[in-house]
Amino acid sequence: FGIDAPTLTKVSKQIKQVIDMGVGVGIVVGGGNIWRGAKAEEDGMDRVTADYAGMLATVLNALALQDALEREGVTTRTQSAISIQQVAEPYIRRRAIRHLEKGRAVIFAGGTGNPYMTTDTAAALRAIETEAEVLLMTKNNVDGIYSADPLIDRNAKRFDKLTHFEVLNLRLEV
Repeated sequence: FGIDAPTLTKVSKQIKQVIDMGVGVGIVVGGGNIWRGAKAEEDGMDRVTADYAGMLATVLNALALQDALEREGVTTRTQSAISIQQVAEPYIRRRAIRHLEKGRAVIFAGGTGNPYMTTDTAAALRAIETEAEVLLMTKNNVDGIYSADPLIDRNAKRFDKLTHFEVLNLRLEV
């Protein structure tokens, strides 16, 4: 658990390379390196409380990523779906789009701001809302999006291409 500084630096450099190509970059961060809501729930914590704690973990990661990006010279804005205005702007769709148009990296924290929703759901939602052309996601030890968890189901089918709407309609747990 925790934030790995070398990984953060590596990711920041990669994001800078993409931005330097003129691509608008919005980033939805998770919080699993800091908080595991499912584990907390197993230990008896109220699910809604556990989910809000997870949202706060995403804010911690967003601030760390913002700092790393700014050290690389990338102008960055962090927006949060939960109120935490001392460290992040509130998520406002039109403002996010404007930041992207100005060449700023936009980091989306706080998931959707609603319990029972994963940060993966937030990624799909923010991509749709900001009219993103591409949604890229990274997951631990999985090389793409599958019909089921490939680490559990050997018959899981890997998708080569999906729209945001297909991900939502197929109820893929990505």
